[in-house]
Amino acid sequence: MQTYLNRITIDPNICHGKPVIRGLRYPVEHILELLSSGMAIDDILADYEDLEREDLLAVLEFATRLSQVKRIDVLPTA
Repeated sequence: MQTYLNRITIDPNICHGKPVIRGLRYPVEHILELLSSGMAIDDILADYEDLEREDLLAVLEFATRLSQVKRIDVLPTA
């Protein structure tokens, strides 16, 4: 399986250290919001011309890796 994770960068001087695509100031969370709203990959690529299909695959791979946790503890609410 090819990995695209090298396209996701984290730099404290870019977007307050949030994960972004290739240092381009496109936060991973923003692209995930677009995808989860139902926006198609081709539509995102048309709106953001400096992004590549592999960038969006990297975002999805990054989210997949983050979701692969063994367990989630629910903290009590006040």
